[in-house]
Parts: sequence; C-alpha cells; structure tokens
Amino acid sequence: MRIQPARRVRGRVRLPGDKSISHRAALLAALAEGRTRIANYSSSADCAATLRCLRQLGVKVGQDGAMVSIEGGGTSLPETPVAALDCGNSGTTMRLLAGVLAGQPFAATLTGDASLRSRPMRRIIEPLELMGATVRAQDGGHAPLRIEGQRPLAAISYRLPVASAQVKSCVLIAGLNAEGRTEVFEKDTPTRDHTERLLRWFGVEIETGERSGVADEGRATAPFVALAGRQSLTARDCFVPGDISAAAFFIVAAALLPDSELTLNEVGLNPTRTHILDTLNLFGLRALVANRREQNNEAVGDLEVRHNPDGLRLIATSEREYATLRGPVIAGLIDELPILAVVGSQIEGGLEIRDAAELRVKETDRISATVENLRRMGVEVEEYADGMFIKGRTSLRGAHIDARGDHRIAMAFAVAALIADSESLIDGAECVAVSFPEFFPVLESIVER
Repeated sequence: MRIQPARRVRGRVRLPGDKSISHRAALLAALAEGRTRIANYSSSADCAATLRCLRQLGVKVGQDGAMVSIEGGGTSLPETPVAALDCGNSGTTMRLLAGVLAGQPFAATLTGDASLRSRPMRRIIEPLELMGATVRAQDGGHAPLRIEGQRPLAAISYRLPVASAQVKSCVLIAGLNAEGRTEVFEKDTPTRDHTERLLRWFGVEIETGERSGVADEGRATAPFVALAGRQSLTARDCFVPGDISAAAFFIVAAALLPDSELTLNEVGLNPTRTHILDTLNLFGLRALVANRREQNNEAVGDLEVRHNPDGLRLIATSEREYATLRGPVIAGLIDELPILAVVGSQIEGGLEIRDAAELRVKETDRISATVENLRRMGVEVEEYADGMFIKGRTSLRGAHIDARGDHRIAMAFAVAALIADSESLIDGAECVAVSFPEFFPVLESIVER
C-alpha cells in the first residue's frame, strides 16, 4: 500500500463494531437460551473466526452484513467438532473459547495460524486445569490446544499472573459450568470489563469490587470479579459500538494534521478502554463527546476531534521534560501503544514507554517492529526490553515500512505516513483485515491532499 502525505483529514466516520465486544457477544449468545441478534458485529477476520468455530460446534449462526443472529441452546454446546477449531490469528477466540470448551462433556482441539501458535497459552492452561479440564499443548504451552472438558468444573479463586482481560474472561466463562463460586483477582487495576457487562446483559449475576489481603505487594486491595456457577443465560439483542482501538488511528491523524476536523459516530466509551483519550488529552488533544448514552451496559457516544493549532505537547505537571507511559496504565493502552509511539515522535521532549513487555508476544514483536519502522522514518529511538524511548519533534520522512503481518503496526504507520515528507510504502498492508478490513478506504475518504 502506497501512502501519500496529507494536508488534513475532514469528515465523518462510522467504525466497525468493537472486536472485543463482538467476540464476547457471539460466545455468550451461543451459551444463552434463545435467539440473539447482534447489530454492528465486527467485520474483522478475527471475529469471523469466532463465528466459524461456533458453527463447527453446531451452533446456528446467521449473518447479513454486520447483523449476526445466533440460536443458543444453553451452556451445553450441541456438537462435538469433527475437526480442529481454526482460530486464525485471533488470540481472543482461542483464549475465550477455551473457557467454553473446558466445561463441555467432549474433547476439542483449538489451533490457528503460525503467529497464533507462537503466542503464550500457559496463562489459560493453568486455571482451566485447576478447574478440572485437561489441556494438552505443544512445548512451551503453545497451540494447538487439545481440551478435554469436564462437566461440572470445580470453582476456583484465581489471581491473574498478568494483567489480561482474556485470561479473566476465560476463567469467568468456564465458571458458568462450575459448581460453586468462581473468583478472579486482577493483578493491578481492572482490565477491560466487556465480559462482565455482557454477562449481566444476558442475565448472569456478577459481583465486582475490591478485597484486602490478596493484592500484590504495595497495594492494600485488589479488584476482583466473581460469579456463581450453573447460572442460565437468556438471549437478548445487542448493539456493538464502534471500536475505540480502531478510532485511535483516526483521532491521532486529526490531532497531527493542521486544520483537521473529524467526527466518529457511535464509538464505544467503556471507561476501561478510554485511556487512549485520557493520554492524548495530556498532550493537548481537542476532543468532545456528544450524544453520550448507554446500550447493553456499554457507554456509547460521538467523538468530535479538532486539530489543536498549538500542536501536541506534554501539558500535564511533570518533573520530566518528556512524557512517560508506564505502570498499571499500560494494560489499558496495550493495543494503542504503536500509534502512541508515532505521537511520541511529534511531541516536545518525546515519549518513554516502559512496562510493556507484553507487546513482544502480540501478533508480532510490536516493540521491535515499532522501533524499526520509526527509525526508517528518521526518528531516534532507544529500544528497551519492556519498551522504548522516542525522541520528539521529528520531521518524518517517507519510508519503506514492514508491517510484519501485524494489523496495528500497518495502521499506525499509515497514519505516520500522512505526516511524512514523501510517499511511504507499507509492505504487508493487507494484514489490516485481521481487525479492520475497511481501514484504507475509510482513511482515504477523509484525507485531503
């Protein structure tokens, strides 16, 4: 994909449905009694993989564009799959579906592409085996995963070893088929809570809060989520708001290009997902939320973004001359760190990102990929094991970008290319289909040159 520099972005964008919510809505609808219609289901290849796996498990799934209908029959799935369930590139599909399969009275295999088979799965294997399932993995705890379910499972009280909404969700979904009360304690701060919100939407009683005596050293309390097993889910129609992780690329484009004005309609504003807005606000982002409302327990609104003529800069009180992202906030920004690294190249003093080693086990090593491609565009970057330091106020040059098969790297550097001095070429740009197949046409529709 060739990207030419732009003067500004202007217009109105309606984003595809949030990936995280789409996965969860489909899986929980399959476990509910009755027919659920899901509007604005994500167009991503990842979310299509979830529907494909459900069909292999005998669930009736209909689809007409972004409208998906699912006939659920309760927490017992109708069929033993005759072939391995192919999760494609989707870690969310594999980790959450593992929680579903752990409580089924049959065995099934989860597999995926080479990238997914290299990603860590021991983090879900441990709690599922504690609950009574048998999970066989490849060396190092990688897929394919052979899951021999147990019904009922045993309820557990589990502390997350890493901040991961996927692991939390896996355990909670398995807990639906457990005897007793399943508890999950978060590592630092609460991770994204779409699963909890959707479980409540489908009629499951969930308890959330803080508890003392179980926190990591230095903390008085730890966030927890708990549910009683053997509860039934009732089908209810859902609307999936626009994906704020996808919105981040357009928000940054409007923030970086002078005289830009952009409205993003019906974006999800879940407070566990809006750290990107909080962070950009520290750099002087001009964004307003209009028409704020709630749909199936999720906050939704229209984002109106305007370019700040003073440019982006660190405006928060700080002893440092550069911006720093580290600590618990990283878990809430993990998907947006590549595009924030691009922002870092444009703010006074630059940006330091630490405590983000999780980026190395995403679809690619996102630390290495981000550092390499920023350097190709003329940015001075220091690479750390858990992050990077990006020198700010750099005039980007057009470059040959290697997306490394990672959708977020491709989209982040497409935005960087808009502010470069000449054409950029993104190798492997087709990987955006994993999360946002329409990304490049939507981007071109708002770009003015």
